[in-house]
Amino acid sequence: MTEPMIHTNGLTRHFVVKNETVTAVAGLDLHVEPGELVALLGPNGAGKSTTLRMLTTLLAPTSGTARVAGYDVVTHQRGVRSRIGYIGQGNGAGHSQHGRDELVGQGRAYGMTKATAKARADELIESLDLAAVADRMVSSLSGGQRRRLDIAMGLIHSPALLFLDEPSTGLDPQNRANLQDHIRRLRAEHGTTIVLTTHYLDEADQLAERVIVIDHGKLIADDTPARLKAEHARDRITLTFDTAGQAAEIVRHPALGIVAGADIRQAGTTVVIDLDGAARLAQKLLRALDDALIELARVEVTQPTLDDVFLNLTGRSLRDETQGASK
Repeated sequence: MTEPMIHTNGLTRHFVVKNETVTAVAGLDLHVEPGELVALLGPNGAGKSTTLRMLTTLLAPTSGTARVAGYDVVTHQRGVRSRIGYIGQGNGAGHSQHGRDELVGQGRAYGMTKATAKARADELIESLDLAAVADRMVSSLSGGQRRRLDIAMGLIHSPALLFLDEPSTGLDPQNRANLQDHIRRLRAEHGTTIVLTTHYLDEADQLAERVIVIDHGKLIADDTPARLKAEHARDRITLTFDTAGQAAEIVRHPALGIVAGADIRQAGTTVVIDLDGAARLAQKLLRALDDALIELARVEVTQPTLDDVFLNLTGRSLRDETQGASK
């Protein structure tokens, strides 16, 4: 297709809660080209889920427009649904059903012939490493196996666009890594456009070529992970001392003139220095501290992460929000 896979203009959704109008999404303009892999990030309540529900025709916009996979989400819902796959946070397959049967049934629901649905199910079972478990009951599968079965169900009709809502939630690190490999393969081998939401910012950094950040229903950032980190976060040098008193003295020490212009702050026994080009200046700083006979317990140089970007953009850490929501 020559037009964008997703294009919204002023997409807005209001809800009425206790006689008050609440704006969940406010004038959102999105543009996703065919074949892109985009991560949609935002704090809890930012409007991510409402946005996905509108883009997948599950919720009508209050105002604005959205075209998905070539169709208007309001006037041509059937066209949108025929060209997208949606994998939500819960398991899509019935626990008392067999995996292969669920795949074939999903294909039949999309109008595929029985033979075509069976052939497509066999193809997905092979490509997603489900051959050993496809004929078992869904309830007997591991979390990673169920998640791969969910992806197979979303792909049974070969959609041009796949929405993945928190695909790695609840998976152990090994299954997370395996799932990420499958997502990369979908794009590389089939050219599938993928939009994912995730609370794992390292996952967004590794997978997505674009990261879109939404807060209070508005788009506040849209760029590559590398450019977002370069624009909204800085490298960091962390100096650790034996006592808080030593750390307090270092904050005022002339040796820190080497990192003039940096954001310097003390936190207990550590001194945190945020600046551009930390790796380049760290060696000079350590040499200056050594010349001044200042002993360090530990030094660490780190590059910015998407969580740093998120914190600077929204004032909140997505990692902390996720942990708080799970309590």
